[in-house]
Amino acid sequence: MKFNTRTIHGGQENTDPAYGSVMPPIYQTSTYKQSTPGGHKGFEYSRSANPTRAALERSLASLENGKYGLAFGSGLAAIDAVLKLFKSGDEIISTGDLYGGSYRLFTKIFENFGIKFHLVNMQNAGDVEQYINENTKLIWVETPTNPMMNIIDLAAMSRIAKKHNLLLAVDNTFATPYLQQPLELGADIVMHSATKYLGGHSDVVLGGLVVKDKELAEKLYFIQKSSGAVCGPQDSFLVLRGIKTLHLRMQRHCENGEVIARFLKGHPKVGKVYWPGFEDHPNHDIAQNQMNGFGGMISFTTAEGTLESAVKLVEKLKIFTLAESLGGVESLAGHPATMTHASIPKEERLRTGIVDSLIRLSVGIEDGEDLVNDLKQALE
Repeated sequence: MKFNTRTIHGGQENTDPAYGSVMPPIYQTSTYKQSTPGGHKGFEYSRSANPTRAALERSLASLENGKYGLAFGSGLAAIDAVLKLFKSGDEIISTGDLYGGSYRLFTKIFENFGIKFHLVNMQNAGDVEQYINENTKLIWVETPTNPMMNIIDLAAMSRIAKKHNLLLAVDNTFATPYLQQPLELGADIVMHSATKYLGGHSDVVLGGLVVKDKELAEKLYFIQKSSGAVCGPQDSFLVLRGIKTLHLRMQRHCENGEVIARFLKGHPKVGKVYWPGFEDHPNHDIAQNQMNGFGGMISFTTAEGTLESAVKLVEKLKIFTLAESLGGVESLAGHPATMTHASIPKEERLRTGIVDSLIRLSVGIEDGEDLVNDLKQALE
């Protein structure tokens, strides 16, 4: 099946055995009847497995051309499971301009357990090798990065990881499998905050992992079962529902994203605009090769370059909603320095470009002209 068909049918070949329901039913149950001790139909306790969650996990695997999917209570719970593959003394090389929640999990939680993190600029993939030593176990990549939209060459990063026998994990939340499929480019693990584009309707919090390797999958399933950070059947159902329109939504997100990016770039009250579709965007050529479009995420600074100018602008927006998160059908605006990335020390934020005047937009699927007019009135 091609991608657009897989969003609807991928991994969903088994119809409901009870009544033939087209959509996987919500199995709102914690436990399952057994005919004899250990005699069950594949489900015994819903922390271990639940039919609705299993349907979602098969769908996630299908979307990323993987073999094994795992669903969690949030994107950070999914990342937490990956980090539990490692032990004290291990080292991880990570994208420098990292999502604030990932940064907090890395530096405030797992560093306390003796795992060392190197947060580095990965725009030139070759620069990563200088941080590799005998303790290095994982390369963690975001691309496009949050919120600077930096592009990292996944094929090149995969070659480095394989050369040094390292795992490569990719946070594919911004691109989604509609635009980018990291497993096909050599990654070992793909992570999604399904709260965002996969769910698509700002009504669920959920995370996912997809892998191809059976041994790696078994390790992660064991962590999922043992740590218990799983999602419930209702949330699994909502993301399954959202995935069925992922291809349609992403097409409109991309179309509107380009309209907004080009409008902002030409406005005198806007400073820098960060969007991978611009020819002068760093690693634009890599984005063209590894992505099927440039997405609906855009960041920009005000020409004044002050915190006050950014706050004043987002407060004036009427169609764009000032809120955390991204990837919903509605357009959202955020101020990374005080919202999504507030947990990162200011000097670290400034080093990666997250200045006080930076605004991040998640461009929704509304009418593009209405979105332009909303930004225009807020700017002017």
